Amino acid sequence: MRDVKNKTGLSLATISKYLNGGNVLPENKVLIEKAIKELHYEVNEIARGLVKNKTRIVGVMVHDIECYFSGKLLHYIGQELRKYGYGMMICDSCNAQEIEAQNLKFLVSRKVDGIIILPVNMKGGFLEPAKKDKIPIVLVDRSFQDEEFDCVAIDNQIAAFRAVDILLKNNHRDIAVIASDVEYTGIERIKGYEDAMRQAGIEIRREYIKTGRHSSEVGYEKMKELLAMPNRPTAVLMGNYDTMLGGVLAVNESRFSCPEDISLIGFDALMITGVVRPSWYMVVQPMEKMCEKAVELLLKRIEKQGDGAPVKICFGTEIQKGESVRAVN
Repeated sequence: MRDVKNKTGLSLATISKYLNGGNVLPENKVLIEKAIKELHYEVNEIARGLVKNKTRIVGVMVHDIECYFSGKLLHYIGQELRKYGYGMMICDSCNAQEIEAQNLKFLVSRKVDGIIILPVNMKGGFLEPAKKDKIPIVLVDRSFQDEEFDCVAIDNQIAAFRAVDILLKNNHRDIAVIASDVEYTGIERIKGYEDAMRQAGIEIRREYIKTGRHSSEVGYEKMKELLAMPNRPTAVLMGNYDTMLGGVLAVNESRFSCPEDISLIGFDALMITGVVRPSWYMVVQPMEKMCEKAVELLLKRIEKQGDGAPVKICFGTEIQKGESVRAVN
C-alpha cells in the first residue's frame, strides 16, 4: 500500500478505502487502479483477515462429496457466495461422524466467517467448537433431533407421502420403500411412506421397508431382495437419487421391467434422469432456491443482521411425471 501511496501521491486512508470497497473520487480511482496494475499489487487476504477478524470464507461441510446431490448443492452454494464476494472451503465428511467432527474443528481453526452443513450426525453436539467461537451455522437438507439451528430443507415426510399417494391412486397396494434409517432425510421419508399407507387403510408390511445408508449399493442390493420375494411389491419408492440409481440398475439386470412388472418413483431430477428410459416419476426439490436461502440466512448472521431464534425454512416439492408408474387393474 505504501508503494501505491508513493506512486499516486494519495493518502493511505484513501487507498485503503478504495481497496475495502469504499467510494473515492473518480480521478483517484483511476490513479489507484493504474498504480495497482503497474506494481502488480495483490491484497494479502490472510493479513486482512487477521486485522479485520473476517476472512470472507465460508466453510461448507457435505455428508458425502461422491453423492451427485451434494455436488449439485455445492455448485449452487458456491455460485451464490461469489455474488457477495465470499469464497468457500469444502470439507467431505465421508458419511462418518468422526470425520465430520474433525472437519468442523478444522474449519474453526481456519477462522471461517460461517459454516453451511449437510450433516451426517443427527445430533448437534459436534458443533460446540463453532458455537464457542460464535461462528454462524446453517444446516441444509437435514436438521438435528436435539438442537435447533438455522435450517433450509424440504418437508421430507410430506414429500414422501405425496409420492406414495401417486402409487395408491394408480391402484397399487403392495408398495415397498428403500430408504436410510440412519439419516434424517431417510427417516422422515419412511415416516411419510407409513403415513400414506395408514391413511389408505393398508397394512404396513415390515418386509417391504428396506433400509441402509443412502447409496447406490444399498439401492441395488435392497431392490434385488424385493424382486426375489415370492410376493414381490408392484411398486417401490426409492429414498434418494443414489438409492434410485442402484435400484434401477437392479431392475434392469433382472427379468422384470419397469413399469410393466414394477413401478418406480424416486427423488431428485438430476442429470441422468433425462437420459434413461422409461422416464421416471420424481419428487423434485428446489435445490437452487434452497442454497440461495441458506447463503442469505448465513450472511445475515455474519453481518449481525439476523440475531434471534433459529429459523427453519421448509420448501415445497413438485412431482415430475414420467413413464415409470403404471396403473394396476
